[in-house]
Amino acid sequence: MSLTPAGPPPALRLHRAARIEDAVHEVIERRLRQRGWEPVITAYTGYGSPGWARVMARVVLTRRTRAVRQLDKVRGWRSFTTSPVNNAPVRIQIGDQVHETRTDRSGYVDARVTGDLEPGWASVRLSTEGAESVEAPIRVVDPGMKFGVVSDIDDTVMVTALPRPLLAAWNTFVLDEHARAAVPGMAVLYERLVTAHPGAPVFYLSTGAWNVGPTLARFLSRHLYPAGPLLLTDWGPTPDRWFRSGQEHKRNTLRRLSAEFPDIKWLLIGDDGQHDPEIYSEFAREHSDNVAAVAIRRLSPTQAVLAGAIPGPSGTPEAVGSGGKTWFTAPDGAGLWSLLRDTDIV
Repeated sequence: MSLTPAGPPPALRLHRAARIEDAVHEVIERRLRQRGWEPVITAYTGYGSPGWARVMARVVLTRRTRAVRQLDKVRGWRSFTTSPVNNAPVRIQIGDQVHETRTDRSGYVDARVTGDLEPGWASVRLSTEGAESVEAPIRVVDPGMKFGVVSDIDDTVMVTALPRPLLAAWNTFVLDEHARAAVPGMAVLYERLVTAHPGAPVFYLSTGAWNVGPTLARFLSRHLYPAGPLLLTDWGPTPDRWFRSGQEHKRNTLRRLSAEFPDIKWLLIGDDGQHDPEIYSEFAREHSDNVAAVAIRRLSPTQAVLAGAIPGPSGTPEAVGSGGKTWFTAPDGAGLWSLLRDTDIV
């Protein structure tokens, strides 16, 4: 057995908002522990390649009851009523190898560790003092794979009408997860893409909070989207600013994927209601060798207004050239498939 540190780099001087948040969390954590609340690990789907894995999880305090063990089962707001466990030691076991890391100031684990993994689906075991150990699924990408999908979530696979603040809050904190609507035809499109490229990874990239990760994963599974890692972010103060930048999260994640899988050409899928076209265009210019094409779901005029965007032209699906790459635009998955099926992408 080997014990390998996988923790974050030394902390720098925190922003005042982050220091205030940490102080509040410390008081809440101490009082909840006095009331008998115990740590629970929420494991997220990670990814990797033979020899390494990116493991993602969170440690929070909850009441040790059957109802709360099933975190955020129905309404999104429940996922925000737990308290993070800061700096908790977490052991990550991959086969016979054991790595040790610690949660960050918001209770998250995001560690790249070594281990013997075969292409396909694998799992690692996570444990921390006082909590039941859990299995975290890992999508292990074959080194020979040349194609993959990176997909936005909001208004691309799920109708959410972001970023209007009130509508975003309603969808995140109030709406029953079973009432969320899937974008027509997108699940079929994704299934056809992975059927055309067996073993191709699908990553779901969103500015949504990790708190709703389990809810989003259940939504994707229920609507028959291919299984794949969720790449979300943490809302609230960062070490150097008041709030995280969702756009920077997407940019940094795309750059990271291009570095981790340099031989894969990604089909980037998003919508025209937020900043996907801008972010994807920038990435396609900077990493041309890592982009197969861009597919944009075109919102209806009503959806565009709800999403805070300027309504674009409606009409038939079309393929246009931009930034040296082909851009496919259509109002739904069926329209995008009608364009993609006649290309060398599938």
